[in-house]
Amino acid sequence: MFAVVRTGGKQYRVAAGDKIAVEKLAGEAGDKITLGDVLLAGDGGEVKDANGVVVSAEIIAQAKSEKVIVFKKRRRHNYRRRNGHRQQMTLLRILAVGGEEQKAAPKKAAAKKSDAAEAAAE
Repeated sequence: MFAVVRTGGKQYRVAAGDKIAVEKLAGEAGDKITLGDVLLAGDGGEVKDANGVVVSAEIIAQAKSEKVIVFKKRRRHNYRRRNGHRQQMTLLRILAVGGEEQKAAPKKAAAKKSDAAEAAAE
């Protein structure tokens, strides 16, 4: 199964096991995150409904991309400026594509605990 996700203003086609470099995301190496902004999902050649599809990923590292040299020059004006830039990025390993968010399961467990607490109070 694959999905097209949007993060950092860019779109990526991902499947389980892929490694991608995206704009910097909060977190440390080894943290697990979910990419919830899924634009499209599919399996093989079929396109499926993207509602409720969540992409889970693991942060491999926080790094910097290649250096970009910014050079400005105006002819015949003795004007030259040289500047460099390295964009912050996050390396991700896609763990799974699909399924509902897993935040729903703990809420049900919390409701069961409250029922048990009421029974014990009586």
